[in-house]
Amino acid sequence: MKNKTVIITGASTGIGKEIAKYFIAHKSNVVMNSSNEENLRKAYNELGSPSNTIYLAGDISKQETSKKLVALALKKFKSIDVLINNAGIFSPKPFLDVEEKDLDLYFNVNLKGTYFATQAVIPKMVEQQNGSIINMGTVLVDHAIDGFPATAPLTSKGAIHALTRQLAAEFGKQNIKVNTIAPGIIRSPLQSKIGIKDADSLAGLHLLNRIGETNEIAEAAYYLATSNFITGETINVAGGHTVGHAI
Repeated sequence: MKNKTVIITGASTGIGKEIAKYFIAHKSNVVMNSSNEENLRKAYNELGSPSNTIYLAGDISKQETSKKLVALALKKFKSIDVLINNAGIFSPKPFLDVEEKDLDLYFNVNLKGTYFATQAVIPKMVEQQNGSIINMGTVLVDHAIDGFPATAPLTSKGAIHALTRQLAAEFGKQNIKVNTIAPGIIRSPLQSKIGIKDADSLAGLHLLNRIGETNEIAEAAYYLATSNFITGETINVAGGHTVGHAI
């Protein structure tokens, strides 16, 4: 990945920030995006303000943000080799309490954000006849939990899983690989945002009896970015969350 250009959305905190850190360490050219400019600038500075990295704040649910990201990447680095659609929001809410505004929020940020960013990078990848797109889903699409009602965000994430497979089919002949990472419970700021005070208390959901770390998602993203023969797949990085239960 040295000198390859990677666009990462939702890169100011948590998983996205760790992914940026991982690719920067491997000497990739990184374009960081987040809707929160203050957090994004802070993350960039904490990563050492590297010369191989630039950032652009903007709402990824707006098409213009993705177009600006592509223009910036091409102006600065001349190519777009990898897109990591990490930006997303997630919070539980009982099905009967979900309002239209909730659906709009999740579909705008999670699905439209992924959709528009991908639309923006595909033309350059087609021109290059090479590229990798990595979407962020969730294991909960395939493993629902009674005590965690989250139909609104899960529906948007399920759509991303489906989008991954269709894009892999449409652009496989152009050597564009499209995959999804489906994380389990990961130690990140998201947990406190959705009211989970002790993320480690959820360790039992995974057969490995621990929660995941952000660097483990970054490692998976790097693996998919460098793989030339994996496409259309959903890779569960979840400690066995989807395959069985500990009793």
